[in-house]
Amino acid sequence: MKLYQNEISSATSRVRIALALKGLTAEALPVSILGEDAESRQSAYRTVNPQGLVPALLTDNGVLITQSLAIVEYLDEVQPEPPLLPDTAEDRAQARSIALAIAAEIHALLPPRIGLHLKAAFQADADAVAAWSRHWVGEGMAAVEAIIAGRRQGAFAVGDRPGIADIFLFPQAISARRMGFDLSRWPNIAEIVGRLEAIPAFQENAPAPRK
Repeated sequence: MKLYQNEISSATSRVRIALALKGLTAEALPVSILGEDAESRQSAYRTVNPQGLVPALLTDNGVLITQSLAIVEYLDEVQPEPPLLPDTAEDRAQARSIALAIAAEIHALLPPRIGLHLKAAFQADADAVAAWSRHWVGEGMAAVEAIIAGRRQGAFAVGDRPGIADIFLFPQAISARRMGFDLSRWPNIAEIVGRLEAIPAFQENAPAPRK
């Protein structure tokens, strides 16, 4: 397998965590994502992933899979142990709800292309873009905290083993902390992240800080 990735990307982090939990490896193919001239914005990479996003996984069968949730669920299907989804239909739905609340509602508003568009279309400076990001992270994480608190039963986001919900929660929480948020404002998230930081698959594959 080959993984088109960028180490600062929280979406890439999700896939790297899943690979580590499964004991799988993929050849890393770095793709730059910052700035107008980023590789992710160029036609060469758009032929790989028309969205110009990372990660993208090229399977051993030559099939390209985009979107981190699709990639993580693919890995769960081809390597069933340890399972990344809970045992019951309700808990599986809860886990996916948390993952999508992060991927589709928080992270979707934060990638570099969003900041570039805010600058180009609305003359937003760096401080305005940072304020935009902080607003949506704060609002989104508060909602995720409420979702988790409403049905939490176990050590992790859904149950007593780390799974898809935690794989999506962890990188976003680490990024929020680097933005200056005190995770203790979200007590369930803070407790879960503390547990996840003790697990090498999570700790070693957290998104790298921006330089």
